[in-house]
This record gives sequence, structure tokens and C-alpha cells, in this order.
Amino acid sequence: MSHYDTSGVCSKGINFEVENGIVKSVKFDRGCPGNLEAISKLVEGMPVEEVIKRLKGITCSGKPTSCPDQLARALEELNK
Repeated sequence: MSHYDTSGVCSKGINFEVENGIVKSVKFDRGCPGNLEAISKLVEGMPVEEVIKRLKGITCSGKPTSCPDQLARALEELNK
């Protein structure tokens, strides 16, 4: 299990697991519960690169980032 401390969003962190390039689980700490649970369920089982492609650059309420964008950043960091 990996952890990413988020920045600039309501969520305080993301715990996630990746196995063989596939997102196995995602759990956001705080934030908008329904939306973040839905995002987690949608990306589980998806290739990391596809999640990054779909979520990177999404903004929220005028902020330069969002919880989905933070997940993409976390996955990018893991891939370095």
C-alpha cells in the first residue's frame, strides 16, 4: 500500500495499491465522500497509465488541481 499526501484539495491524503501496473485499490482520506468513493470504484482494475491519462489536469472550483488530479500525480510519482 502506498500513501500520497495531497495538496490544494479537500482530501488530506490518498492510500492506494498498484500491482503489475494495475490499480488495485484507492482510498481517499476526507474530501467529498460520494464522489471520491465513485472515483475509487471506477479506477480499480484500470491500468495506471489510463488512470493518469483520464484524470490528470482536472480542476475543482477554480483550484488548479482536484482530488482526481492528485490521484494522477500520485500514480505518476509512483511510476518514476
